[in-house]
Amino acid sequence: MNYNIEIIEKYFPNMLSEEQKRQFILMGELYAEWNSKINVISRKDIDNIYLHHILHSLSIAKVVQFADGDTVMDIGCGGGFPGIPLAVLFPNVNFKMIDSIGKKIIVVKEVSAGLGLTNIETFNARAEQVNMQTDYVVSRAVTELGQFMNWSWKKIRGGEGRGLIYLKGGDLTEEIKEGIKGQKKIMGTTVHNISDFFDEEFFETKKILFIKKGIIAV
Repeated sequence: MNYNIEIIEKYFPNMLSEEQKRQFILMGELYAEWNSKINVISRKDIDNIYLHHILHSLSIAKVVQFADGDTVMDIGCGGGFPGIPLAVLFPNVNFKMIDSIGKKIIVVKEVSAGLGLTNIETFNARAEQVNMQTDYVVSRAVTELGQFMNWSWKKIRGGEGRGLIYLKGGDLTEEIKEGIKGQKKIMGTTVHNISDFFDEEFFETKKILFIKKGIIAV
């Protein structure tokens, strides 16, 4: 596996401190080590972790710049994506990592500790069991949008550009239409093509869905 981070520096030039560079290099090593013990990423993907997982996660930063002190909830975080790469990029933002599968949360905890991250808190629970408010919810397509909205929408505080950020591929038109039906306080829905930000063929059909939540119901 190649642990150089040139692909991250290519798209986030002059943004990374020496500590962040060290963490991104170490991230690949830690995932290779822990994935050999607790398999949460396929062999094909672990060999392409910087493209398929880390850079994919960081695409969110091309759409939203989290502010210091914000809280971001990663629902269905799996082995830690998109939350862990974002926690490195935004060290002053608080990340709540939630997954119902215990072995995945173990990997998140161990990788976070290995990276020295202090802005991550983990929850081994189903999303509907977690009772807290957040500024943003992020996820990588853990289920169809309607079900995910039911789990997450009421947890988002709303206002000031806050909302739900969902990584998914393909044509989302019908899924968005059905997914937001009946939900209150939706102030805007935008779909961004990741291929507008990153050149690699892997991102050709991948998208970022951002649903903003308002304070007053519309």
